[in-house]
Amino acid sequence: MPVNYWAVLAAAVAGFVIGGLWYSPLLFGKAWQREVGLSDDELARGNMARIFGGSFVLSLLAVWMFAIFLGPRPPMAFGLGAGFAAGLFWVASSFGTNYLFARRSLRLFLIDGGYHTLQFTAIGLILGLWH
Repeated sequence: MPVNYWAVLAAAVAGFVIGGLWYSPLLFGKAWQREVGLSDDELARGNMARIFGGSFVLSLLAVWMFAIFLGPRPPMAFGLGAGFAAGLFWVASSFGTNYLFARRSLRLFLIDGGYHTLQFTAIGLILGLWH
């Protein structure tokens, strides 16, 4: 099945940028940090190349497979709707199951699930628009 690799790259970058904003102090970064129990020092000590590089590679893989799922030249409305549905009903609901067993907070679920819903909606939109 043909895949538009430029669209995949653009969608992965878009998801990465949305995540950077979503988890920044401007939006939900501090609330997320409290919910996962990480201090500023712990965050600063992380291996940023591994974290950001690994996250981007995983994003590329997710977008590539989603592009295969959507098929070549998906209509914009289908890409948008499928992206929203995948983010909310596949990714966020899967997180929700894990968070229930791990006794994570509803707030953390809403932050992480909200991000992935928005991320996949944007991915679907980009894949649906880029022909």
